[in-house]
Amino acid sequence: MAKTSPAQFFRQVRQETAKVTWPTRKETGVTTAMVFVFVFIMAIFFLLVDQVAGFLVRFVIGLGA
Repeated sequence: MAKTSPAQFFRQVRQETAKVTWPTRKETGVTTAMVFVFVFIMAIFFLLVDQVAGFLVRFVIGLGA
């Protein structure tokens, strides 16, 4: 494996960075909003699952007493 000098490494990094297609401001905003909506939906889902699981545990423990 050929060794590269630090200067050559940074040139290669700069070349690869230039190839990246960066998202537009609008795309970033839409993606951020989608993430927040999804997180909110999942928080509600897990709240409901937790409540149901808690109810079932209390029900089972109540039967054993």
